[in-house]
Amino acid sequence: MLQLTKRTEYGLIALVHMVDRPGVFVSAREICDTYKVPRRLLAEVLKTLSKAGLLASHRGATGGYMLVREPELTSVAQAVSALEGNPASSSCSPSPVDDSNSLFPILDSGSGCDMSPTCPIKTPIQRLRDGIWSLLQQTSLRDLAAPTAAAVNANPLGELLQSAQTLTY
Repeated sequence: MLQLTKRTEYGLIALVHMVDRPGVFVSAREICDTYKVPRRLLAEVLKTLSKAGLLASHRGATGGYMLVREPELTSVAQAVSALEGNPASSSCSPSPVDDSNSLFPILDSGSGCDMSPTCPIKTPIQRLRDGIWSLLQQTSLRDLAAPTAAAVNANPLGELLQSAQTLTY
């Protein structure tokens, strides 16, 4: 369920970049130059987010992309869903894929499981998936960009979001 791809990572980076630029069209070039992400892939991601109704786009020399709604009203789950689809609720065994880009590889949906009818962990794993998806639904773009004290207290991921803001690379 929750193997976030580079597309989604770049999409979230772009969305968070736009949080601090309300009402301003931001070019793909600006985002690429700031975060050193591949321009072609980012352009595709921005188009997808625009088609999903999360961004407005404007062509031309002063064009770019801009958030359609306030960042407090857009959840991380909406962005993930636009870029990767809704989470699967099928088999709980990990897929035999390269999980180097995955945040939670053990929670990724597999392509099938022979043990499914008798598996003792299927229901608990599904609860974990549902819980993680619920957290993504409760986490807004504003929470990712600059977690407020209220957001930290209200969101189970709040402390993690706050500590992530203090990391330096």
